[in-house]
Order: sequence, then C-alpha cells, then structure tokens
Amino acid sequence: MARSGRRYPLVIYTRMMDRWWPATFALALGLFGLAWAVHLYYPEPAYDWQWLTLASVGGFVLVVTLFLFTLRKSAYVQPNPDHLRLVTPFLRLNISYKRLRRATSATMEGLFPPKSVSSWRREIIEPLARKTAVVVELTGYPISQTVLRFFLSPFFFKDKTPHFVFLVDDWMRFSTELETMRTGGGQDVQRKKTDRSILSRLPQK
Repeated sequence: MARSGRRYPLVIYTRMMDRWWPATFALALGLFGLAWAVHLYYPEPAYDWQWLTLASVGGFVLVVTLFLFTLRKSAYVQPNPDHLRLVTPFLRLNISYKRLRRATSATMEGLFPPKSVSSWRREIIEPLARKTAVVVELTGYPISQTVLRFFLSPFFFKDKTPHFVFLVDDWMRFSTELETMRTGGGQDVQRKKTDRSILSRLPQK
C-alpha cells in the first residue's frame, strides 16, 4: 500500500489564529487583573460574587485562547495515493483525483487584489500578498459549495468556479508531491521500495 504524502499546514489558518489568540490572551489577563482589583477594594464576603464572576469569565477566555493556539497548525492539506485530503478544525474532506482538472500557481495578491476585498480581509491578506498559492481546479466539488464556504475561509475561493486555493509554506514541494501522487508516481516509488526490501532479504549466492 502506498504511503500518504506530507501534511502541509494551511498558512491562512495559522495567520488567522495568530491574530486572534493574542487578543483573547490579553482579554483573559485583563479580566484576571480586574477580578484581583475588585477583590482588593471589596474584600467583604458579600462582594465575592463580583470578583469570582470576573475570574470565571477570565478562565473561560483563557481556555479559548489555549484552544485557538493549539489550532494554529491543525489545518492542513495532504496528498494521498488516490485523493487529496483537506483537514480543518471543523471539516475533513477527501477530494478524489478524478475530480482534479489541473493545479496551477499564483500569488495571493494576484488571486485576491487588495482593492477587491473588504478592509478586515485586507488586513489578513496583506502580509501574505507576495506568497505563492496552489490553485487546484476541479470538475466539481465533492460536497455542497454552500457548506464549503460556511466552514472554510473566503481565501480558499477566488471565484465561483469549482476549485480550492491552498496557501502552504513550501508550495513547490506540495505541487510536485500532488502531481506525483495524482499520476501514480507515489505508488511506483513505494512499489520499488518494497521490491528492494524483498530483494535485500534474499540469500546472496
């Protein structure tokens, strides 16, 4: 059986998490500080509910912060022998190579011109504008496009045609591995490794 390819973390998710978790962490510290201040100024037991409530909310926000931090690298795309796997915190999708038309590369700035996106999206995309993404064009989506757009970032879609935009750090390696797996090269490589392993165990004359 051919092995699965490398997991390539999706930069968009890392970028979004890196924007959110510092803000929630600061909010958690602020709530803890406010709870401590309330406890100092109102030490009477009758006011305990105030600082305890603030501390509880701060604890909840801290848990959310830890959750966001651990999700930074949890979204990835992975070439497999017969499909491309897309994994995010709330969606797991296998895309058969039979649906794949072609894969091309383009800069994020070319795919999402700054003037064509809203201000908050522009803040996310500007540091990534010159990075190269891989656009995987499909004959059709494996599930409803509405569902995909609900669970995935808008930066996965450059227009309304069936496709995915994958922004990974090593786009050339990802593109090469994807093409190798799609054309059956991954199975050939694994088969050769297996054959060599079998031959190495044969007695030498």
